[in-house]
Amino acid sequence: MGNADTKLHFRKAVIQLTTKTQPVEATDDVFWDQFWSEPIATQDVFALVPAAEIRAVREESPSNLATLCYKAVERLVQCADSGCPSEKEHQVVLNCTRLLTRILPYIFEDADWRGFFWSTIPGAKRTEALDEDDDVNEARPLAESLLLAISDLLFCPDFTVQSHKKEASEDMRPIDSCELIWEAGVGFAQSPPPNYIHDLNRTELLKLLLTCFSEAMYLSPSSDCKVFDPWVSFFCSAENRHALPLFTSLLNVVCAYDPIGYGFPYNHLLFSDYREQLVEQALQILIVTLEHENRSAASAALQALDASTHLPSEEEPEVFFSQPSGPDNLFVNYLSRIHREEDLNFVLKGLARLLNNPLIQTYLPRSTKKIQFHQELLILFWKFCDFNKKFLFFVLKSSDVLEMLVPILFYLNDARADQSRVGLVHIGVFILLLLSGERNFGVRLNKPYTLRVPMDIPVFTGTHADLLIVIFHKIITCGHQRLHPLFDCLLTIIVNISPYLKSLSMVAANKLLHLLEAFSTPWFLLTAPQNHNLVFFLLEVFNNIIQYQFDGNSNLVYAIIRKRNVFQQLANLPTDGPSIQKALQKRKKSGIDNINSTDESMEGSRPAAPAEPGTLKASLEATPGIDKITERSQVSEDGTMITVPLPPSAAKPADSNATHGVSDAELKRNHETKHKQPVASRSRMSSVSSEASWSASPDWMLSWKSKLPLQTIMRLLQVLVPQVEKICIDKGLTDESEILKFLQHGTLVGLLPVPHPILIRKYQANAGTAMWFRTYMWGVIYLRNVDPPVWYDTDIRLFEIQRI
Repeated sequence: MGNADTKLHFRKAVIQLTTKTQPVEATDDVFWDQFWSEPIATQDVFALVPAAEIRAVREESPSNLATLCYKAVERLVQCADSGCPSEKEHQVVLNCTRLLTRILPYIFEDADWRGFFWSTIPGAKRTEALDEDDDVNEARPLAESLLLAISDLLFCPDFTVQSHKKEASEDMRPIDSCELIWEAGVGFAQSPPPNYIHDLNRTELLKLLLTCFSEAMYLSPSSDCKVFDPWVSFFCSAENRHALPLFTSLLNVVCAYDPIGYGFPYNHLLFSDYREQLVEQALQILIVTLEHENRSAASAALQALDASTHLPSEEEPEVFFSQPSGPDNLFVNYLSRIHREEDLNFVLKGLARLLNNPLIQTYLPRSTKKIQFHQELLILFWKFCDFNKKFLFFVLKSSDVLEMLVPILFYLNDARADQSRVGLVHIGVFILLLLSGERNFGVRLNKPYTLRVPMDIPVFTGTHADLLIVIFHKIITCGHQRLHPLFDCLLTIIVNISPYLKSLSMVAANKLLHLLEAFSTPWFLLTAPQNHNLVFFLLEVFNNIIQYQFDGNSNLVYAIIRKRNVFQQLANLPTDGPSIQKALQKRKKSGIDNINSTDESMEGSRPAAPAEPGTLKASLEATPGIDKITERSQVSEDGTMITVPLPPSAAKPADSNATHGVSDAELKRNHETKHKQPVASRSRMSSVSSEASWSASPDWMLSWKSKLPLQTIMRLLQVLVPQVEKICIDKGLTDESEILKFLQHGTLVGLLPVPHPILIRKYQANAGTAMWFRTYMWGVIYLRNVDPPVWYDTDIRLFEIQRI
């Protein structure tokens, strides 16, 4: 009954706010206290403060909305300053937090209101108890006051952290939050006892913090890499005295989380796991705060890599280098400077444990908890690899990288047919592209694959490289059409690892030949100006393996011999006008649609399913072509990389390739969208229309056919085909195992052309991928925060929410 009365009083206060014709004075505490004096649940706040009424107040009584925001922030600041000693103050903080979480998106969606929180409020000073600045009269913007109050409250004894007797002071200032880090891990050895109330309170505050950072969702996409978010910039700056303990708390909570716990079957159905909600919010805060200052972050990573790894002093937090230089974003700065092996191992093991969670197999169905925040984990892993080169080298120096590879491949395969998870496939492929630029990744892939995670792929016995090739083949042949722009990325990864693959299985070898057969059909080659690039990639794969790993790859050599007609047809492709027209008139189904595999899938696997009707998905920006997101490096004799400039002739395909990231479905959506198209989208659409009017010509065909790298393969066929045919006739062989045995002991030393230099295409950050990551990340966050629906039915401009 009391709860019903509380909701009634709260609802009356909301109605009074929306119907009052005169502004309510900020000094009228009796009126304003109605909003936070009684406990009200988050769901009730969202139900009792409808979107229409927030917008009505914003338009018709702007001063009342401004005063409500100011008073709520003021109460949070007061509670943070006092240290929240009472239960009543705890409740005030939670109510103000929920109310601001509800209101802020409607502030951001109106361009005229976005600057409101950055206006100064009389009486809010920049001074703190420890500050000694002379300019004590400078007022602090409301946004800064709010962010500092949230930071203080996240280390408030008995509210969000364990209380220590020596901290009985009522003022928050003397508390050293570095001693109150939420979880053991990076830079902190003690694990505080679990307290679900503290976890719930932290989650609420982090939800508000994430809402503060979400202004980016209400801005149209821009390829400008200097996108400035004042909320994130201030929160991660030196003005936030809790920046270091907050970063380590968020990171440690995520990486220390174990969803399985003690492993009792069905324990997740018997007990509520409040830590999971906290981990999810902490993870989302981390990826948002690490999204900014990409260029300075990269330079910081290189500085940290070159710095001497001296041991920190007693006074310093032992986690980071004591190097002052780096980006102004302290979260990026701290991440780029993590260097101790135990800390790097803690992060890697934590991420691997969580990413592998959905792959766990048990005899009892649904007996273990399955996490749902794998997309956020992949973004965080990407950030670590991109910003902290020591972490990247640590990941690749042992087979631990395979603990990340298998779940990534699992997610790629599982999502390949689901258009609502196209972004998940992209982030997985981008991570593998980044890793494939390092020699150690290719070397680690030679480890035998012995796990038996049920996947909808052919059964095979082989290495992790075989697993990667088989799944890439599945994505290309059975994936959703919106994954077509990723084909060159997938093949680039295989090219990068190919010089180091010691022994491909017969299954993987056949899959590569299947792809070549599909991509080299005349109809496919003549359909688009960049399709021939896929053939070049596959030929480069075969050349790398023949030249550098011939001895162990008899399966691939045998597959090449069996499919020798494909190479001969490529070498004899007609380039005259009548032949081109004849090939185009046939216009049968694309080759990639004709080679859908009928191999038997692994036991216990389920087919990759398309999205359920009604599923929500966020639109994505187009990804740049492979030439825009990679730089070519040549491996010298001593193993070092030398950057190779792109030849001038490569610029032409790149121009026509500018549309590689746009699918037919996305073009239709762009045409129907109500919002004004940003310049980047309009230019992509015009590029697509120019490609649609393109047609193959004899000169165009000759320009690339003459460069097909067929010499090594033709020489191999010239030498081995007669030998294989001879032993088959002489011994009457019909069993391929005997032919394989012959090929295993064969050699081509001195018979092949001089080995070509190994060419690696390393991932290179650019404005296009930065914009893609921004839209993908916020799209994930939007769709993952539906309870409560923080941003639902607000005027999002960064992306569109579509129902399948």
